[in-house]
Amino acid sequence: MLKTWVVMPTCLPTVRRRCHACGSERFRANGKFRVNAHHKLLDAWLLVLCTACGDTAKLTVLERMNVRSVRPELLDRMHDNDPVLAAELLQDPVVRHRNRIALDWAGAWRLDTDGPDHLDREVLEVSVHFAARVPLRPVRLITEGCGLSRAEVERLLTEGKLVSAARLSGTLSGDFTFLLKR
Repeated sequence: MLKTWVVMPTCLPTVRRRCHACGSERFRANGKFRVNAHHKLLDAWLLVLCTACGDTAKLTVLERMNVRSVRPELLDRMHDNDPVLAAELLQDPVVRHRNRIALDWAGAWRLDTDGPDHLDREVLEVSVHFAARVPLRPVRLITEGCGLSRAEVERLLTEGKLVSAARLSGTLSGDFTFLLKR
């Protein structure tokens, strides 16, 4: 029987970037945007606040874009300070690269396993779905979802009782399946 687990974000991740005011390296996004027009050109930023001093930094979303080339619904979402758009833009590799930021997902996700009824089975086949690109170690998900220790999961991996087409020793942010034999 195939079980489905879902990795769900619970809030926006922490943005890792150096603060110019205090030197801290953590910012939190609250979903606020700033849009500025220069005649027919637009600039748009996602605002983030330093967790230590509260200073505001701007993450560039649009830079000197012609007004006609920006989709009206995107502009409306920025004017409405859409938190879903903020989450999408934080996960966009182009925005992260342009602003030289990294994301810290610690405490910003949860694992939904549909209850503990699967823990007593001899063979467990699980499909893990990521609702957002949260980089996690599969071993951590398996320990949390199955109620096992990390050492026990590592032992099952070396014995060949935990198998997957995906590499379970690194980090993943995409869907994968695994088979656990006890």
